[in-house]
Amino acid sequence: MEHLQALASGGTNHDDNCVACCKAVNRALGSMPLKAKIQVVLNQKGAFHCPNQAKAVPSPKTALPRAAAAKKVDALSLVIGNLKQRGASRPRTLKTLISTIAALLGQHKSTETPANLIEKLRVAGKLSISEGKVTYAL
Repeated sequence: MEHLQALASGGTNHDDNCVACCKAVNRALGSMPLKAKIQVVLNQKGAFHCPNQAKAVPSPKTALPRAAAAKKVDALSLVIGNLKQRGASRPRTLKTLISTIAALLGQHKSTETPANLIEKLRVAGKLSISEGKVTYAL
């Protein structure tokens, strides 16, 4: 089952948010935002190829991309987007923020470090840290 809005991004198990699919498609789409999932389907140009079908070998232009393999991920934009999506449930402590960013980067196989991204966010004025507490200006 594929969640149109990922559970990690606040999606639910309601029928309006779920579609049936094979495990390969579910893994390929992962926790992409809905817009990215739709773009993957549209890029198939009417000839959607399931990654599980041994007979159908998609061309490189129509292959279903993995979240990180399709293009180089801009880690800073990825983190900012994730934090904006979280709204009131953003990490409030530095320790939790580091863990959250590390998990997000691991999903997208980014080479950035959480500490480096936190510093970039701080310099850009997107967050401030005082006594281990994080406040946001997104």
